[in-house]
Amino acid sequence: MGSLQNVVIAILVLSLLTFISLFGQLPALRKTPIGWLQRVLCLHLPNGLKYIDHTTTGGRLTSRSKRLGQYLFQEQNPVILIIFLLLLTSSSTLFLWNAFLRIPTTLLLPIPLLLFLPYYFTFLTVTHKSHFITPDNVHTRLRDYPYDYILFHPNAPACRTCDLPKPARSKHCSLCQRCVAKSDHHCPWVNNCLGRGNYRHFLALLSSLGILQIYGAYLSAYILLPTYRGARFNNTWTDVGDAIVAGINEGGMSIAGVGLLAASTAALPLGLLAYHCYLVWAGMTTNESQKWADWRDDMADGYVFKASRTQLRTQNRLRKYGGQPGAANGRGGGAEDSALVGGMGEDGGELQVPWPVYSDQMVVRTDDGKPPVGQEALWTRIWSLDQVENVYDLGGWENFVEVREGR
Repeated sequence: MGSLQNVVIAILVLSLLTFISLFGQLPALRKTPIGWLQRVLCLHLPNGLKYIDHTTTGGRLTSRSKRLGQYLFQEQNPVILIIFLLLLTSSSTLFLWNAFLRIPTTLLLPIPLLLFLPYYFTFLTVTHKSHFITPDNVHTRLRDYPYDYILFHPNAPACRTCDLPKPARSKHCSLCQRCVAKSDHHCPWVNNCLGRGNYRHFLALLSSLGILQIYGAYLSAYILLPTYRGARFNNTWTDVGDAIVAGINEGGMSIAGVGLLAASTAALPLGLLAYHCYLVWAGMTTNESQKWADWRDDMADGYVFKASRTQLRTQNRLRKYGGQPGAANGRGGGAEDSALVGGMGEDGGELQVPWPVYSDQMVVRTDDGKPPVGQEALWTRIWSLDQVENVYDLGGWENFVEVREGR
């Protein structure tokens, strides 16, 4: 009884820790108990262990674990992908080997498809490479999305590693050593970056994996259900333990254990899928959601201002040709104003990208909470994200269509 309880508790604890590690650092959860536990688990606990190691072994264990952690999480490697595939394959094989003859044909029919899809979408996500920006496709990638003058600017410096211009919505991945078009994030589970083209395959992988886990848990319950018919439970922890023991005795770890593992971990891919569906609905990537979170904090502190690009461009022309009274004589309160206005080009010349949504806004943050010097009348302080437009948000359904088409 005690060993079986330990197995169950271990599975649930590992599932909870995995959930906290994956989701706790998301912007929406940073100020929740999940975010606090993530910081304890991934920051404070390692620092405490590092202190103990430093006082006992002189830091030898920390040094070795750091090298291992850097290889696993800071370098591109297939270790986590292999572990994921081994876990998926071994648990599915173990379950079917022992449960195949106990499942009716009608319930067996969906299994080949449900098993095939996670492998298929994993393959597509892992092998996709066209989202990497290269000298051959950079001019095409520059025409994918317009610059929004908030998160992405046309005057941004070229990538210091790739030495290529930065298209809107792109980001350099330090693990892949490539710039990624419409970068979402680097996923160690597929050993690849998620971006334009393979992001849809990643969403399909999450959904197919979650459905497979739910169906596996259902099959396990279907096999074990006769064990519990006629039994009386009083909803106490002892009864729960007795029920688990009965299930283990009837189906063994191959059926009851795999079913419990599937049921307890199904929330991981489905929860992550729900979060990414929200991002798609909102017209954001994970990378952009983090940028918007930084803007939100600066807005709450009163350091962000919004203006019309057309009006700024007009004043910029008048300055050059000597026509605007009260023009700024130097840089003062604005932390980024001159660079941003100048980056637009005096004649407004920049690469025009066909896009259904147009916005004339420009948003800047300043160091001292004052509007750019000499342009005070053109800038309005904003306090929340509701006061700015996301040009990449085409509307919920259209956003999903864009992702479905690999854009």
